[in-house]
Amino acid sequence: MTPAQHVEAWLGRLAGERKASSHTVDGYRRDLGKLLRYMETQQVEDFARLDSNRMRSFIAAEHRGGLSPKSLQRLLSSCRSLFGQLNREGVIDHDPAAGVRGPKVHRKLPQVLDVDEATALVETDVGGTLAVRDRAMLELFYSSGLRLSELVGLRWIDLNFDDGEVRVLGKGSKTRIVPVGRHAIAALRDLASAEGNRPETPIFRGRGGAPISPRTVQARLKHLALAGGSARHVHPHLLRHTFASHMLESSGDLRAVQELLGHADIATTQIYTHLDFQHLAKVYDAAHPRAKKR
Repeated sequence: MTPAQHVEAWLGRLAGERKASSHTVDGYRRDLGKLLRYMETQQVEDFARLDSNRMRSFIAAEHRGGLSPKSLQRLLSSCRSLFGQLNREGVIDHDPAAGVRGPKVHRKLPQVLDVDEATALVETDVGGTLAVRDRAMLELFYSSGLRLSELVGLRWIDLNFDDGEVRVLGKGSKTRIVPVGRHAIAALRDLASAEGNRPETPIFRGRGGAPISPRTVQARLKHLALAGGSARHVHPHLLRHTFASHMLESSGDLRAVQELLGHADIATTQIYTHLDFQHLAKVYDAAHPRAKKR
């Protein structure tokens, strides 16, 4: 098999056996396409001839070409995943990326709303025929920390009013059960009364009864934030960040927040501990006599 055929076979396994989303597979395809082009320019005809020196040159060339540190780290991760598979299949007997490091990524802390801002947003009512649906969306986002893709895919059969729970399909087609707060349950009951709640129909509907589109949800959140007088750029992931930050502030239970968010790796959740410390540092700076600015 040619290098390109090996890559396509790996992408097929990602989509099939590992149930990776089309978005994830496309990301791997772009990254590994860069590697294939580099191998072609260097006349490296198979992966067995690829070594760490060539990989360092490849990463350095992409860096000089303007690829960001974060993108370079993702590129390396994509390559390592492929090499791991090729090693298991006996195509190569080494890891060409061993010892190869990308530039350090300075992780940007996510923005969050404070409790008052979040409450004001979810209680924003601009009236009209969409008001009930909008309120239910806002309450559910903030109550349960759902991803945008998870919210738009919900059907009424996924919601348990009595137990206050919702079943969501997350990344990698992994299902998890998430609690739903009483305010969100009340808003969803109002929506069910207004629009009906047949088990297989979407909870949040767009035109023709189809599931609401992600772009429509984004546009509605932006509209509601502006109507409520917020100067913040409000988007679905901001509400997910806000949910996680407020949960961690109140509980201090990082593992529980990881489960609620559906993070495969707790390192992804740990960014909220930095947010929590940042909040404490601000309180300290404002309150401690030896920290106040004169």
